[in-house]
Amino acid sequence: MKSSVFSCKASGFPFTTLRGLNKVKKYTTKMELSITRPDDWHLHLRDGNLLEAVVPHSAHHFGRAVVMPNLKPPITTTAAALAYRASILKALPANSDFTPLMTLYLTDSTSPEEIKLARKSGVIFAVKLYPAGATTNSQDGVTDLFGKCTPVLEEMVKQNMPLLVHGEVTNPEVDIFDREKVFIETVLSHLVLKFPKLKVVMEHVTTMDAVKFVESCTEGSVAATVTPQHLVLNRNSLFQGGLQPHNYCLPVLKRETHRQAIVSAVTSGSKRFFLGTDSAPHERQKKECPCGCAGIYNAPVALSVYANVFEKAGALDKLEAFTSFNGPDFYGLPRNTSKITLRKIPWKVPESFSYASGYIIPMFAGQMLEWLPSYV
Repeated sequence: MKSSVFSCKASGFPFTTLRGLNKVKKYTTKMELSITRPDDWHLHLRDGNLLEAVVPHSAHHFGRAVVMPNLKPPITTTAAALAYRASILKALPANSDFTPLMTLYLTDSTSPEEIKLARKSGVIFAVKLYPAGATTNSQDGVTDLFGKCTPVLEEMVKQNMPLLVHGEVTNPEVDIFDREKVFIETVLSHLVLKFPKLKVVMEHVTTMDAVKFVESCTEGSVAATVTPQHLVLNRNSLFQGGLQPHNYCLPVLKRETHRQAIVSAVTSGSKRFFLGTDSAPHERQKKECPCGCAGIYNAPVALSVYANVFEKAGALDKLEAFTSFNGPDFYGLPRNTSKITLRKIPWKVPESFSYASGYIIPMFAGQMLEWLPSYV
């Protein structure tokens, strides 16, 4: 039996977890877990002062990140993506080797020529589908995918450019908790049939319906990102102790049965699922107001949450593939070569992060977590 690529330490005594084992041995003393440096395959960095405030948190933990294009105005052209990338690089801490992987915002008027330019740039790695009105800054999104975007999708197949899908319908007659399920039935299933060679990532999956759909598709053609919040929170978390605006995100949290299905999928060792935080910062006043913004800022705590989920499932030996291997393998990119260490040490999440325009409240603000990340 071959040894795994990661190792744990307890009280300074190293041991190697073997492939095929369902559980990592538990010790009463503190543990350390060394894994290949992870990547974040779904990240919102915003712009301006907010970008400068949040990018260090992602850069500290992740080697690369797929950066979402839903700014105001949206990143719809290669030129805009290059300018945004320059802003991100400028905002990075000194000596950071964090690499932003840029995306384009798909619209009804995106052209095949733009897809060619994007691929030629060498820094744009995907195109993001936002159904118009589905989430933050999606008002410029697609209104008729098959009627207006077919030439673009055909060019994406030629260029081997993945389509990243916000998988929700926006029909107001559809219950908000069913929007993902209906999207799969009415859009995504037809997309995969019509373009079988198109690489598709179903972003931030939230339901057992999404899990079943991804698992039914050909491995390597359809995959999914999974967020920390959809692994540990259910829709009760929106209302316990009063309305909880900092637990509000889109797609909205679902029933406990759906959360359990997602946990089972990611901890199974399947290559179809990988880390995508969907970390989405908003200024505190824009969350705690009569019409609060959707989005959870989880970048500072994401790795701790993921590690805890895998530990509870007895699947720490499968954590590294989910965080560090499945994503680059799907995108056809090399895996990172550096390492990061997770130490099982209780630590307190800051109550907030201040920046020039106000405060950002992180996921689990003020609470105690385990598995503190640091570089090897």
